[in-house]
Amino acid sequence: MKISEIVEKTGLEALNAHEDADVPGVYVSDMASDVITGAKAGSMLVTLQTHKNFIAAANLVDAGMVVFAHDKRPADDVIQLADRVGLALFTTPDDTWKFALKLADLGLR
Repeated sequence: MKISEIVEKTGLEALNAHEDADVPGVYVSDMASDVITGAKAGSMLVTLQTHKNFIAAANLVDAGMVVFAHDKRPADDVIQLADRVGLALFTTPDDTWKFALKLADLGLR
């Protein structure tokens, strides 16, 4: 499913400019080390973590996008880092569980 479709169907708010791309799956975690060992390239990462280390981990695994649950928003320097590495950032007012259920209903796993 394309990023644009996910945004349209879940009501995500973009935090930076991004290109549309296919998202083959989802990985949910708040631990950077867990993301590094478990996330697949191109995947959507769903988290509460808004620090630079998480962006670095997402970049390392070549994540397709990061979604911050609970309306979390990273600081400007974190968004700038994501811009430099070409990582799309979004936020949702949903808690992690509710957002994961929306993704499952869309067929994303």
